[in-house]
This record gives sequence, structure tokens and C-alpha cells, in this order.
Amino acid sequence: MGVSRKHAGPMGQRIKALRKSRQWSLATLSAKSGIPLSTLSKVEHGALTLNYDRIQQISEAFDVSFSEFLSPETPQESVRGAPTGRISWAPRGSGLPVETPKYNYHYLCSDLRVKAMIPIRCQCKTRTLEEFGELLRHDAEEFILVVEGRVEIHTEFYEPRVLDVGEGVYIDSRIGHAYLNAGDGEAWIVSVNLNV
Repeated sequence: MGVSRKHAGPMGQRIKALRKSRQWSLATLSAKSGIPLSTLSKVEHGALTLNYDRIQQISEAFDVSFSEFLSPETPQESVRGAPTGRISWAPRGSGLPVETPKYNYHYLCSDLRVKAMIPIRCQCKTRTLEEFGELLRHDAEEFILVVEGRVEIHTEFYEPRVLDVGEGVYIDSRIGHAYLNAGDGEAWIVSVNLNV
């Protein structure tokens, strides 16, 4: 009997499709993105997922916007100029799911390819900085709002602060940051990221 493999999830399928459309090997994508070849292979085979920072590296390597990378193939859309009447709903439980050790992301409204902002519903999983590891950084500004539980905000320049439901913070995401679960139950935030 052969060894069973996990099927590639939406992210792995998207990476493979973009890579194949450009006739790139995994080694080429690794060199362009700075992500190890072994990591990319695991993502394409559904054995690993990527966090926001790594997805940003991949989208930059492919020279597409973050929202284009997360979206299914649809015609190019514009976010500037005359109103287009675009709309995308985010029903309860929707979103492109991406699970990482630190967060469970649900990228909302991913049917729109070109967006000025990236809305994310996110579960904060870790409870200590030691468990979280290295602070995350990416080229964006973001606003987060706690929608369930308590969340402790850590940044490299400011003292930590705990936020309760209904409280939020706006940060420059280029500074190191981490969002930790500071309560007894689950902790969820809605994050809106604007690439700079």
C-alpha cells in the first residue's frame, strides 16, 4: 500500500497554479520569495499553511496584490476611479481558512481580487510570547477589533496592553507585533489590513 498524502488546500492549489502558469519550479519560487523550498513543497501538498507575512512574500514574488493572491481566478477589477458597484458579503463562517500555530485566519471577501484592504477574522491561539515566538512584521497598517474573549497586544516599541470585546487598536504592521489569547476561552479578532 502507498503512503497517503494530504490533498492540497486552497492555498497550496493557488501557489501551484500561479507557479505553473509562470513555468517556475519550486526552486525558482523559493529564490524569488525567500521561503525555503521544503516549506513551499509542504504547502503545495497540504501539509503546512502560511501566515500573513509568508503569504505577503509569496504574493510579492508572483507580483500580484495580496488580495489577488487569495482570490479565485476572476477578471481584473479596479478599486480606483468611478464607482463599480462591487460588493462582497461575509456571511457567518465564511472566509478562506488558513491555520497556523499562532492564528487561525479566515480571509474574508476573497472573491474580490483587487481590494484596498484585506479583512480577516482571526483566532488568537497562543497565550505567551515564548509560545508565540518571533514577532510578526509585514508591509501594512492594520486595525484590529476584539470580537470574542480577551487579547493581549504586544509590539516591539510599546508596553503590552489587554483589550476586551469591543476594543481595538490601529498599528503600523512593520513594527514587530503579536496578538495573544489573554482569557480563559477562545479569543477572536477582526483585522483589517491596508498594504502600504
